[in-house]
Formats: sequence, structure tokens, C-alpha cells
Amino acid sequence: MNYTNDSRIVMTLDAGGTNFVFSAMQGGEEIVSPVHLSTCSTCLCTCLQQLIEGFTQVSAQLTEPAVAISFAFPGPADYPNGIIGDLPNFPCFRGGVALGPMLSEQFKMPVFINNDGDLFAFGEALTGVLPEVNRQLAEAGSRKRYRNLIGVTFGTGFGCGVVIDNRLLIGDNASGGDIWCFRNKKYAHLIVEESVSIRAVQRVYRECSGDLSTLTPKDIYDIAEGVRAGNQAAAQRSFEELGEMAGDALASALTLVDGIVAIGGGLAGASKYILPALVNELNSSLGMWDGTTFSRLQSKAYNLDEEAVWPEFAQGGGTTIAVPHSTKSIHYDPIKRIGIKTSSQGANRSIALGAYVYALSQLNQLTHENE
Repeated sequence: MNYTNDSRIVMTLDAGGTNFVFSAMQGGEEIVSPVHLSTCSTCLCTCLQQLIEGFTQVSAQLTEPAVAISFAFPGPADYPNGIIGDLPNFPCFRGGVALGPMLSEQFKMPVFINNDGDLFAFGEALTGVLPEVNRQLAEAGSRKRYRNLIGVTFGTGFGCGVVIDNRLLIGDNASGGDIWCFRNKKYAHLIVEESVSIRAVQRVYRECSGDLSTLTPKDIYDIAEGVRAGNQAAAQRSFEELGEMAGDALASALTLVDGIVAIGGGLAGASKYILPALVNELNSSLGMWDGTTFSRLQSKAYNLDEEAVWPEFAQGGGTTIAVPHSTKSIHYDPIKRIGIKTSSQGANRSIALGAYVYALSQLNQLTHENE
């Protein structure tokens, strides 16, 4: 889909626990002044009215009508049907709230809701890490190309989405790609998100440093960088442990998906500490009772934020081999490899683009089905 030349307008929403930010996109670009409203998470009537008011204000700025509304909203939810479940951060949502159908009836247009991990992955597959990696491979003269991507966000929680051959994996229960509840490598009775989140960074720093004061991840990063007083080794370890735990979860996911990994979210700014630990975990080994060991993954993982690995990543083991009983030869690359890379366009941009293009793709599908 060449969305950059698409004239259709889609209204979007960045639904945070503190603020709702409403906007609209056309051709992949924001075309209005965003509307900011403080989030009311305790009163359902007020919250729903805020959503109606925000989209109404955006619609008033448009020179032509929008064709759809598309945005990310926290789960659990029945995303295909637009029904939001019991949200921890929005206590007013309880027992199932038909948010999508309400907005669709109010604005007389289709409404598409997904979670932010899914839309981040979709945006990175279409306009971010995936095409960026393939472009760099082409420039290096490599034949290798990638079609699949796992997008993960490190922030308040551990978000994830999966795109396979340019198609977003929703799943039969709208739970595709939800790795936040994988088993925790270090604490087997806990979910992995307890070690891959803002609260995890803060907890590990307290444990390793003995400093019980309330520090933000930015504070801890500054300590790790040596520009703020504190336990530098403990600060670095807090991000490294997050990388290790995320790597353990991603190793299981990559065994099934086998593609590029895009990293985003508020904690991605500490990728210099997170990614080496994450990639080391992906390249670790597992064994058998007889002492035999195997690589955790069939593919070797590369930290593509490091320029030095690109020649090896691009070249692989490409060679030419003879076709038996023939005079012909064929290209053969025996080295399986995947890349891990931090988003260059940022999670907010990827989520917005993911929401925009998802809406257009669904509208195209509806048109095709009705023909």
C-alpha cells in the first residue's frame, strides 16, 4: 500500500493515563493541531464524553470528512469488536465497554482499535526498522531481505506486536504477540513484565544500590552515565537486567516468528545498556542431559545499533555452490541471522502510522469484500 499518496483522512488518538491527544493523518502526515484533554480515568461518563469531545474538535479542523477513526487503547479488550475490558489504569472501564461501536455511531464512520504494541510493530514494519534494515542490506550489496518483524516497547509495561509478511498478527482472541505475560526467567512465579518495565528498573536499582529514594528511569540513566551522583554499577545493572529478561522472552517469540526485532518506548533511550545484554541472552546456549549444547536460537542475533556488526550481518556466509548433475550453480547462504535495532522514528510516530495504515488496509479489505 502506497499510503503516502493516499488522500483519505483518519482521525487518531494517543490514549495515555494522564492525557488524551487527538489528531488526524493524511498521506502518513499529521494535518491538524493536536487536541489535548486531561484523562478522567475514574468516571466512565466523563471519560467517554472526553473522547467524543476530542474527536469533535479534530473533525472541526478538517477541510474534508475523515473516513475512519483508528487508535491504540489499553487492554484487555476485544479489539476487533471495539469492546474494552477491565483496565487497571482506567478503573472506570469495567464489565465491557463498547467504545468502538459508540464512536462509530457518534461519528458515522468505521472505528478501529488495537493495542499500542501491535500498532508500534505495524508502524515499524511499514516505515521504520524493517524497511531501514532492508535498505541498508541493499546498499551493502546483500541478497538478504526480511519480511517479518517483532516490535517491542519498554516503558510502563512490556508491549509487543508481530507483523508477518506485512500483515499484523491479531490472533483469534485479539491476543497475538502478547509476550508481557511470559514466564519470568529470574522469578519463575512472576510474569516477565515484572522485570521488563519502568518499575523493574527502579526495583533493581534499589536492590543493587541500597538507595531507597524515589528515582525516575531518567535519574537512573544519568547515574549510569556518570552525570548524576549515585551507584553507577547498580544503575547500569538495572538496565542490563531488563535486557537479559526481555531477551529470554524474545528468544521464545523469535523461535516462532523468525524476523527482525524493533525496540521502542520510553526506556529505549537506555539501549546502550539494554541491547548488549538482550543480544547476549539471545545468543546464549541450552543443553541436553548428555552434555550436548545448542544455541538458544537457530539464528545468530546481531545488535544493529552497532555499526561494526553490519559487514558480517550483511555478508553472512553467502557463496555459490554447484547443482548436482548439472552445469548450473546457485547462491547459498548457510548462516541464519536476525537483527535487533532501536527505532529511529520513535514509538509515538510508529504507533500513529500503524493506526493510520491499519485503518486504510481494513477499509480496502471491506471495499474488496463488497465488490
